[in-house]
This record gives sequence, structure tokens and C-alpha cells, in this order.
Amino acid sequence: MDSPSKRRKKNDSKPAVVQHRSLDFFFRKQSEQPEKTTDRTGQNGDTVAPGQLVLDNDQSTSENALTDEELARRLQEEWAREDGEGSSQHVPSNRPEDTKHKTEEDVKAFVSTALDHSEPVTEVAQNHAGTKKGVLGLQSTASEEDTITLSIPFDQSPLTFDPSQYVSELKRHWAADGGDASYALLTRCFFLVNSTQSRIKIVDTLVNCLRVLIEADPESLVPAVWLATNSISPPYISLELGLGGSAISKALKKVCGLDNAGLKSLYDKHGDAGDVAFEAKKRQSFTLRKPKPLTIKGAYQTLVKIANSKGHGSVEQKQRLVERLLQDARGPEESRYIVRTLVQHLRIGAVKTTMLIALARAFQLSRPPGADFPVRDATELARLKKDELAIVWGKAEEVVKTCFARRPNYNDLVPGLLEVGVSEELLLRCNLALHVPLRPMLGSITRDLSEMLTKLQGRDFSCEFKYDGQRAQVHCDERGKVSIFSRHLEVMTDKYPDLVALVPEIRGDGVSSFILEGEVVAVDRNSGELKTFQTLTNRAKKDVDIDSIQIDVCLFAFDLMYLNGEPLLDRPFRERRALLRSMFVEKEHHFTWVRSIDATSADSETVLEFFKSATDIKCEGIMVKVLDNLANPDLGVPAGSEAEGDDTTNNTSVTTTMPITPSKKGKKSSTNNINNKKTQLDKEQEKEKGTRRKALLATYEPDKRLDSWLKVKKDYATSADTIDLIPVAGWHGSGRKAKWWSPILLACRNPETGSLEVVTKCISGFTDKFYQANKDKYAEGGDNVLGSRPSYIEYSGPEPDVWFEPQEVWEMAFADITLSPTYTAAIGLVNEDRGLSMRFPRFLKVRDDKGIEEASTNEFLAALYRKQEARIKETGQVVQTTGAAAVVEGDALGPADEDEDHDDDLDE
Repeated sequence: MDSPSKRRKKNDSKPAVVQHRSLDFFFRKQSEQPEKTTDRTGQNGDTVAPGQLVLDNDQSTSENALTDEELARRLQEEWAREDGEGSSQHVPSNRPEDTKHKTEEDVKAFVSTALDHSEPVTEVAQNHAGTKKGVLGLQSTASEEDTITLSIPFDQSPLTFDPSQYVSELKRHWAADGGDASYALLTRCFFLVNSTQSRIKIVDTLVNCLRVLIEADPESLVPAVWLATNSISPPYISLELGLGGSAISKALKKVCGLDNAGLKSLYDKHGDAGDVAFEAKKRQSFTLRKPKPLTIKGAYQTLVKIANSKGHGSVEQKQRLVERLLQDARGPEESRYIVRTLVQHLRIGAVKTTMLIALARAFQLSRPPGADFPVRDATELARLKKDELAIVWGKAEEVVKTCFARRPNYNDLVPGLLEVGVSEELLLRCNLALHVPLRPMLGSITRDLSEMLTKLQGRDFSCEFKYDGQRAQVHCDERGKVSIFSRHLEVMTDKYPDLVALVPEIRGDGVSSFILEGEVVAVDRNSGELKTFQTLTNRAKKDVDIDSIQIDVCLFAFDLMYLNGEPLLDRPFRERRALLRSMFVEKEHHFTWVRSIDATSADSETVLEFFKSATDIKCEGIMVKVLDNLANPDLGVPAGSEAEGDDTTNNTSVTTTMPITPSKKGKKSSTNNINNKKTQLDKEQEKEKGTRRKALLATYEPDKRLDSWLKVKKDYATSADTIDLIPVAGWHGSGRKAKWWSPILLACRNPETGSLEVVTKCISGFTDKFYQANKDKYAEGGDNVLGSRPSYIEYSGPEPDVWFEPQEVWEMAFADITLSPTYTAAIGLVNEDRGLSMRFPRFLKVRDDKGIEEASTNEFLAALYRKQEARIKETGQVVQTTGAAAVVEGDALGPADEDEDHDDDLDE
């Protein structure tokens, strides 16, 4: 038997029952004092001061019969009445002031508890001359919405919308709250954008909202752009909110008075956190705290504070900031979009491309006060034909998109637009900069080699191995500082300290600064054998100690975009490649060039053999890149393709290997390059008007996917294995696909258990028509959609937005089958701890001839994996990573996408 001392240490005692105090408790001492009576005139003849509550037994009984809210309202009414009566009176001297203060504070505490609000706020006057003192106000949430902003027709055509009609009134309205543009303005824009699926309407609405901010409050424009694009910083600046769903749930329950059951009920019904916040705020009739009007700048600054909150106490601080945002949100619509911003799923379809178009058009029509750059007259633009107007818009959009592709940061782009508008000076301000990643150029999809050869008839091109690694953009300045970025512009410098240490060894004598691109591939340091992307993913991602590296890598360089202070984007690929090879030094199994051959469309057999050799040694396929701006006249040009850029007057097709040295005239040189590029583009556009094919230039085009770069991957080959999978779930798409399900989760069968094991999610191979039909079939609330994940579906990854009723089979192509820590399909069949998944899955067709009981099994998936591994062992080839062994018939160059790359996600 335990001793008494041990029993006392046990934590099994039940907590004492806490009695909730009624209003009567706070005034019991007053009612018990004999000198105070229950009438307005006491027994000693003293008069009771206005605002002092005195409860007799009958009244106490009556009060106890009321609900807490009714008591609070009665108290509110009496205070208001007595405040009016006491405007010409004063507090009698026989009542101590400290007693009055204590009594009202107790009442405030009670009312706060009664209405279950976390932060009671009162309006307290500091004098006794008849003003309100300690008065608690119940605020109606409905009356707090910004009705002025709700009347602005942002969805009009920008050519008929006139911001000046609303600027003056808005400024007066904002002045009462500090002068900054209210968040209600942005909410109004979001609401209208979310109410349409028309891309034209979405752009028009954004243009008009941006114009109002440009003319009324330019300082709020940058925060507005960040909020509208559902981000707070560019990818290369690590600024993440770091909020979990629990923080937002707690804030909703606390601010809107919900309990767990009420919150779950709303979420089960609506399925979107923003819609839950909308309903919760709509049901909240009163609040004790008058919302402080939320501004665009204030909302953005609060998000930045949340992201910057680190260390001890940061969780509590973030929670308070989230609650304050929700408290300050006026009306249900503001609450909806504040919560959607917090969960980083705004769902308005206004992402990068749309925002850049809107900015370009807005600054064509409006300018901030004090600016003198030229703008277009809306009435004159309205007279233009549709095609003519598209040309006007297109030129401005191209400038803005080019600037953002080279300097992808709204903190650089928007201030430049506010100062100089859409102009050539903007191109200079937003040119390449060291340690600021430019958006990479992308390759177009080619279904097979014959299609690629047809597209490049009459051109010299290079075929390069498409390595199975991670694309990297390496920056180095004159002081030797190195930055490494991913294809998504995220910083990877800490991930690859071995590459950072390698830079001084590979930089030639004539190189002071550079930006180059390459593919980081896991290799065997001794033999140079390539390893899979899966091996590379097992390498640590942050704070890697160079002495503890287990997985060695080699950097295969394939492009040079900046050298010695000079941008090289406007030079043809052949010249950039020559500079890369002549100015840098190879280091065996550490740094080299991609393996390649130079060819033409007549060399089909050679290209086919090169493609086979690439796939045999664990490469994804090949990249094909146009070498020169001009076509090869000896090859002949097919009829109808004379405008392929062949008569562009850019004499940069002559290869030069001379070093580029820093010059004081660098800025002027950059200007000339930009002017040459503009002239070249104008000529190409003129040529393209009467032709069937677009011009193919060999320049580096950031953030563009052009036919001058083509990729042929082994998963596109018609002879590749396919698998039949069952679609079981989907997510709301983003960007252009916001109205459809994308990506879609797919599963195979487990015939032994009868369950469906999720294999992968897919966004590739679908047409818009198919997307729409699929969304109609699996419409939310329809018969083919389930309320939650069925028990027979095995899945442990991120929760989809909707679960499908399993009922059809899709034929899927893929690049590789890989071991996966996320997907559990076929777990135990090839690995005890990991399941199998697929890289680069691509939809081929719906198998109408098969039911779900005929879908591929987990054993079939495992067999494909074993077949793949056997094929790799049979080839047994080792890729040499030195230049002498790697280069075949010339030079090499070519990018490879990371594992996250999906080919059909083109526009947003």
C-alpha cells in the first residue's frame, strides 16, 4: 500500500467545481449595508447617484431569472439613460470614487464573461462633467461594414471606369481612420473577382482596383499587390507565416464565440476555411470590442510580424496577431479573405501572370499624384479596334513581364512603376542583379522525336542529356560571395556548401562575377556514375556541414546568363555556351558541362541513338535547343516558315570566346542590349503577322516556354509502360485551373484486402475540356462526391479538398517508379518501410472498357518497379563526368527540371 506521502503526489484528484458568479454577487455588499435603501432616496436621506445600481430582494430574484446577455443589455440601457440624466449633475460626496470604479470594473468583467469575449474594451472618459465614464458598449458587427467601398463598380471596363469619381470620397472616408486605404477596398475587389470565371472580367476588376490605389493611396499599392497574389515576399526571401490550422481555429472560436462542435459543423458544411469564417462572422450579432478599421498596409504589416515572430513565446504572439486580424475584420467578407490569406489559399485566380497584366494596364491609364510619366487616354483607347487595343496592351504587358522575370520582386517592380511607369527606364531598373534570381527559361513539350525534328527544320540545334537532378542557378560577385537558387527561386546555398566551396576553383582568371545555370546530380565521386534523383532528395536541405556530407554531387553547367557585370540574355545560345566553356574550369566529378551533340533535322538516326543513350544511363531524356537566331541556309527552309527569325538583323551568330571585362560603360551597354532586343522583337512581331509559325530565337528568355527549347522525355515514348489507376480525390486548382480539380489523386487496387492504395497525384495530360467534364462529374455536393475519406482508401498525405466516389479507370504514363515515404502503395512488396509512387505521371485516356475491379493492382506496380531496376542493372553503364569523355561532336548544354516540374502547368 502506498504511503500517505506518495498518495499525495498522485495527480488523480478531480478539480474543484468553479461556481459562476451572477450579477447579484458583485453588488451583494451594497445591498447588505443598512445605510443604503432600495429606493432612490436612502433611509438616511441621501440621494443615490445616477449610474449606481441598487438591487433589492425582488429585483435580485428578477435579475437572476434573466440570461446573462439580457442582464448585460439591461445594464447597457440603464447606463445610457442615466448618462443622459446625469449630464448636469455630479457624483455626491458621500460615495467614494474608488467604490464606483470598482463596481463598474466588476460589471464590465461580468459582461465580458457573459458574452464569452476575450478582450472587453470600453470607451472611458476622464472627466466628471457629464461625459461617458466607464461605459461599456455593445457594438453591432453589421453596422461596421464599409458601405462606401461596396458601391465602387470595379468590374466595369477600365476604359469606362473613372477612379477620380471615387478618390475624393474615399480619402475623406479613410482620413477618419488614419488616412490609409482600407482593407475593405481589397475585399470588394476579391469579391467581384471571385464572382466571375471570366478572365477578362478578373483582369478588368484588378486593373480598376489598382488604379484607385495608384491615384488615392500609392503607398498601399505594394502591400495590396502582395495580398492579392497570396504572398508576402518573393520566394528567395524566406518569410513564411508558419501558421497551423489550430491557430486559425482557436482564433475563430475565440473571436466569433464558437465551440468545437459549431466550428466542425461549419467546416463539414462548407469545406473552406474562408467560408467558415464568413458564416461565423455573419452569425456574430454583437461584439464588445469596436473593430479598429483594417487597412491594407495594416493587414500586410501584421502578416509580416507573424512571419518574423521567432523563438520563445512566438506561438502565443502569432495567436494574438491572428486574433487581432479577425477582430478588426469588419463584416463577413473581410473575415473570409483574411482567413483565406492566413491559410494561403485565396482562391481568386489572381496569381503572377494575371497581376502583371493588371499592373501593366493600370499604369497605362493612371499615375500617382506628382508623377509626370505619360499615360493613355481611355476615350482614345475605347475607339480602337479589338486587335489594335490588344497590341497596345500587349506591348506594355511584355515590358512588365520582362522586368518581373529578370527581377521577380514586387518591392522592386511596383515602386519603379510608380516613378517611371511602363517605360524603357523600367527595364533598366529591373535588369539582372547578382544574388537576385531571375526566373528560368523553360522547355516546351514534345511528344516524340519526329515532332521535334519537324519543328526545327532548317535550324542547327544541340541535343543534351536531361539529367535527373535539381536545377540550380549559381550567382557569384566580385568579392566571391556565392548564392545558389532552385528553379522555384528558393535559396539552396546552405544545402550545397560543397558547391559554394567549389566556385573559386572553377572560376577562370578572367571571371570576376557571373550567373550560370546547371543541373546538380548525385554522383559516385570515384567512378562518376550518376545516381537517381531519389538519392539526391535524401541529402539534408538546411545547414549542411561540409564535413558530414554523405551524398556527393556534380554540377553539370548548361548556360551562362551574366558575366563580368554584363547580361548575356540577348546573345544566342551558341555564343553563351562558348563563353561558358572558355571562361570556366572543369573539375572531374565535381563540375563539368552536360553531354551533348550538335545536329540538324537531317540527323534523325544520330539523334535517336543519342536519345537512347540518355535514357539508358538514368537520364530523363534529352533537351533540344536552337543554336543561332538565324536559320542555316544550307538546310533549306520549308514553305511558310520564312519568318522564323531568319532575317533578324542581329549579328550575334558569330561565336566569340573573348572575355568580357567590367566597364564603366556597363550601364550604357545594357541599354543598347535592351534597345536591340526591343527592335528585334518588334521586327519579329511584324513578321509573324502573316506567317503560320512563330520566330525561333536562340536568346535566353526568362520565364518563357518556347519552341527554341524542346524537351523529349522517356515518359512520352509510345512504347513506355502504362498503368491503369482509379481517381479518388482532388484539390481546388490554382491560377488558370482554379475552377477545376487539379491535381487529382490516383490509387491502385489491393486485391487481398479490397482497399485502394494511393499512388500519386497528377496534373499532366488533361485538356481544358476534360477538366470541365471532370469537374461537372465530381461536383461538390453531387452524387459522385463523398463527405470524407472512405475507410477503404489508404492515404496519409495532405488532405484533399474533395473525395471522389471510385468509379472509373484512367490509363496513366509515367517516367519512373520510385520508393516513397508518403505513398504506401505496394508497401512491403519491394520495401518494408516505403511504398511506391510515380514521377511525372501523365493522363492518357479514360478506360471505358474497364471497371474499377479491373484497375492495376499493387503487385503489378511492384512488378513494374522490379522491371525498371533490372533494366538499370542490365545497362550497367557509367557516365563519365569529365568534359573530354562527355562531349560528342561539339559542345553541350541543356536543363533538367526538378522532380516538382509538371509539363502542362504552363501559364501560372
